Amino acid sequence: MTNPTLAALGWSQRHTAQLSDSDAGLMPARVNRVSRSRLTALSDSGPLSLVTPGDKNTGDYATGDWVLVDPETSQIIRLLDRDTLLSRRAAGSGLETQLIAANVDTLAIVTSCNADFNVARLERYLALAATAGCLPLIVLTKADLTEDARDYERKAEALSPLATALSLNAKAEDAAELLKPWAKNGQTLALLGSSGVGKTTLANALTGESEATAGIREDDAKGRHTTTARGLSQTIFGGWLIDTPGMRALRLNDAAEGIGAVFSDIEALAEQCRFRDCQHEAEPGCAVQAAIAAGDLDADRLRRFGKLVREEEINQEAPHERRAREKSFHRMVKTVMAEQRGKRGKR
Repeated sequence: MTNPTLAALGWSQRHTAQLSDSDAGLMPARVNRVSRSRLTALSDSGPLSLVTPGDKNTGDYATGDWVLVDPETSQIIRLLDRDTLLSRRAAGSGLETQLIAANVDTLAIVTSCNADFNVARLERYLALAATAGCLPLIVLTKADLTEDARDYERKAEALSPLATALSLNAKAEDAAELLKPWAKNGQTLALLGSSGVGKTTLANALTGESEATAGIREDDAKGRHTTTARGLSQTIFGGWLIDTPGMRALRLNDAAEGIGAVFSDIEALAEQCRFRDCQHEAEPGCAVQAAIAAGDLDADRLRRFGKLVREEEINQEAPHERRAREKSFHRMVKTVMAEQRGKRGKR
């Protein structure tokens, strides 16, 4: 098998423009796999096992990154600017950022035409794509198991003016062909979604590989993890695919603009409110509530929008503000509990 050219790997004039005279002699390479202890990449000279600089670790890099490498030592000298970057808040309550993938052209948000179809979760993924700067594609699998596949597509596309939806059977012979427009000629497509929705089956079809797949539980349509690490693989159409482990939760990271893009209908209405600081609850002259009353806006969509906005506000708190808020909350809980104990003691 011949080594891919830089152009085939996705190198473009945007990357060439970042080079300077001081980069002469360095080798461009694209990161194809990141683990806690190892970083590998692809280049036009073959695969590389990379060495990170002394002040960096593997977590500072994402699958899909372009780096400049010393060809003698395989040490990373410089990380090139990313065209797009998918990231999230790490699991738990911390504020650490976890990189998902870089330089992705299209984010395929994979769900299915069954109980896994969750509007709130799809809006969250769409906000992630908008924040990263990726084109969002909602891929609805298991279309062969329902007569309402087109209805699922309409519901998905209604969530954002940026979204395109596509329903398919991941196991069908034409599944890969349907995704060809987003997976050819050096383009990078990333698959993201819950476990058991068919991501690995689609990845196998797109790359010609045969990674094991796992079924779903019939009672709740949830599946088991099969993909355990992010990797960059070439598609049968000449593009690149990044498959990711199934995500049980997605905490957005610095996503205010992405949320605004997905909920542009609500933000446009908010511009027409009488008061600039309108909370869209019971204020007079609220254009958002007027749209709900007229049946032009779903009240549940407004609630989901508000939830994401509040989450983003908390994420943007400085550490001392976060600690102060948590202390205030704990004091309130202690006060309420003390009052309840006092009332019980008087009975």
